[in-house]
This record gives sequence, C-alpha cells and structure tokens, in this order.
Amino acid sequence: MTLTQKENLLLSDLKSQEQLCIDKYSKYEASAKDPCLKNLFATIKSTEQNHLSTINRILAGEEVSMNSSSGQNSNTQNAPCQPSSVSAEDKQSDAFLCKDALAMEKHVSSVYDTAIFEFKSQTLRDTLNHIQKEEQNHGKDIYSYMSTNGMYS
Repeated sequence: MTLTQKENLLLSDLKSQEQLCIDKYSKYEASAKDPCLKNLFATIKSTEQNHLSTINRILAGEEVSMNSSSGQNSNTQNAPCQPSSVSAEDKQSDAFLCKDALAMEKHVSSVYDTAIFEFKSQTLRDTLNHIQKEEQNHGKDIYSYMSTNGMYS
C-alpha cells in the first residue's frame, strides 16, 4: 500500500501523539494516589500502546483493518470505582492528572478527526475512526472517574 505525502505526515503526527500519550499515562500511573485511578491510567496506556503499534504498521505499508487490529479494545472501562478515600491533598493532585489527561484525549481525538477525512483508503479511514472512538472512550472513562470523585464541575 502506498500512502500519499499528506497521509504520511498525518500518520507521523499521530505517531508522535500516541507516544506522548503513552509517556504521559506512564507518569500519571506512577503519580496517581488512588489505586483505582492508577489502574485506569494503566489500562488506557495499554490501549495507547496498541494504537501506536497500529500506526507503525500502517506507516510500514500495511493496510490495517479494524478486524486485524486485534488487541484493541473498544471499551477500556474498568469496574466502577467507589469515591476515593485519599487525602484532600492527594485528591487535588489526582484531579490535576485527570484534567490534563482529559484535555489530552480531547486533543488527540480532534487530530484523528482531521486525519480520517484525508485518507483515501476506506479501510484506513475505518481503522482511524475505530482508534478515535477508543480515544473518546478514554475521555468518557476519565470523566466518569472525575464525576464519581467530585472533580468535575
């Protein structure tokens, strides 16, 4: 499969975004005080690693379809967390991580939205759309955690 110059540039940008997500979720996981939040960040990081793998496969010339992207879960939702019992200071720290993660997910989703419209292969458009939906689910999961813990207003 031959990609256009524009498709290659968009994929390179998506690759950078996914690597940044992985790096940030690694730091978020290490910094989070609430064990449930640590688990959420670890789960999302794993999905982001799958996204990066898919982007790398496309860049290598493989026309990856949603079905061949096994290992990607369209639903990253963990078992529902109970409100956190961490200290107020720790909760404030976790809230900062969540706000940053949510902003990142919004940005990454919008980058995928732009890229989807620029690809000529319907298979690749569908694959990128699938990843975008997973990014949106990450945002939903972070929002749900924040809402449960009184961090979202």
